Amino acid sequence: MSCFSTIYWILLGYVSGSLVWGYWIGRYFYKIDLRNKGSGNIGATNVFRVLGPVPGIFTFILDVLKGALPIILMKSIYGENVNQITLIAVGVAAIIGSKFSLFLKGKGGKSVNCSFGVILAMMPVEAIFSLFVWLVIFALTGYVSLASITAAIALPFLIFILQNDIHLLFVGIVICIVVIFAHRDNIKRLIGGTENRFSLWKK
Repeated sequence: MSCFSTIYWILLGYVSGSLVWGYWIGRYFYKIDLRNKGSGNIGATNVFRVLGPVPGIFTFILDVLKGALPIILMKSIYGENVNQITLIAVGVAAIIGSKFSLFLKGKGGKSVNCSFGVILAMMPVEAIFSLFVWLVIFALTGYVSLASITAAIALPFLIFILQNDIHLLFVGIVICIVVIFAHRDNIKRLIGGTENRFSLWKK
């Protein structure tokens, strides 16, 4: 793979990760700026809270796809000849794009769903295990933030145990750091006991 091709794929990953589906759905379909509603986040959880389950589910799917599709596309084009380092760089670029979006002047979401899409396309077994961790913590506590943080922390350990690949482990560590950084305000609220639990059914 040439240097130009490598740069192209990394930029594609970043642009794909930068897609702000929740923000666009709120703005163009509901005339609502999600940055000024609910938690102020543009991710699927806040879309679900503010706009309802249908747009929330669509946002979740689209946010997962924006992380997964660049990886899937690259794998489908290059097949067994795909460069693993470049593939990892594309995935990391997508995650960074999700957090620091080109379309919102460097601002973005929590990067959880995009990160899940990346690992789902690269390491499906680890992705399913991390999803299981997320589901267990969410079911026990009702906190989306705590479930996301716990799953992110578990991911590097899952990769180390199941893959023992230093390059893939790097992806897991990046995801862990980005997710924890994105949830720093949630962590403060969890410690202070003021974090809101998430419910599928509004009272």
